[in-house]
Amino acid sequence: MCGIAGIMYKKTTGQDTGKALVDMLDGCRHRGPDSTGFALYEKAYKDQLRLRFFIGEGADAGSAVARIRSELTRQGAELLEDEVIGNNYRVIVHFTGNLQHFSYAMEHNAKVISIGTSLEIVKDVGSAHDVDDRYHVSKFAGTHGLGHVRLATESDVKPEASHPFWATGFSDVAIVHNGQITNYWKMRRRLEQRDFQFTTDNDSELIAVYLADKLAQGVALKQALKTSIDDMDGTFSFLVSTSDEIGYAKDHLAAKPMIMYETDELVAIASEEVSLNRLFPGQALNTMEPPPGTYDTWSR
Repeated sequence: MCGIAGIMYKKTTGQDTGKALVDMLDGCRHRGPDSTGFALYEKAYKDQLRLRFFIGEGADAGSAVARIRSELTRQGAELLEDEVIGNNYRVIVHFTGNLQHFSYAMEHNAKVISIGTSLEIVKDVGSAHDVDDRYHVSKFAGTHGLGHVRLATESDVKPEASHPFWATGFSDVAIVHNGQITNYWKMRRRLEQRDFQFTTDNDSELIAVYLADKLAQGVALKQALKTSIDDMDGTFSFLVSTSDEIGYAKDHLAAKPMIMYETDELVAIASEEVSLNRLFPGQALNTMEPPPGTYDTWSR
């Protein structure tokens, strides 16, 4: 059992996206006490990429940072900003080369959390407030984002097993997912035959790469979500975000819960209504539960 959350401010920028997601995930912390993660989006700048890496602690962290810097130089990326925060190394680089080749090269030299023009993923073990205390997520101001709380069922409790997952090799596509894709290996092998690479055995990463591949082929996100429901077997509810869109999909059985609230200003989606109530305490919200086998998107 896991909990998912997402929010998009439709018209304004610089909103308290981080705080909103921390509050939403705190509301459903009973669904996943092991780890918490956030996919956060803000303004993109031309030819700049934001990268986050897991580097560990102590001497291992120093070695990892040196190795990452060396590989960035080798790949032709100009380092503009960098900082170590928690067990993360965060960098901003100027880069104009092939993003997919660059992503795979960096992944072979370090544990990449995310790469994007506007996306940064922050995730670690512990509750939403634990992760917020380490990485100051609640101070993040942006446009939209996703969140996830995880109960470990099929893998260890460790930061790299936490959600969200980014679409390895593609910029700015992230996924949070509650459920299981039962034809995971069949779909993964098809993508690997086309030279796509995976960094985990997590089915959420598969969803991200599947959707990013569709987008790269010129398929609209809403249509990609529609085909995902038919192509993927299992029980699932998931949220996806790109640099300017957010969307959801539910399988035909709808065994995994999802509730949403929409106004002219925002759309918020979560596994349980208690998460939405954290955004508007004391208010009676006109929420709705998406029907089985449905999908939708919103854009800025």
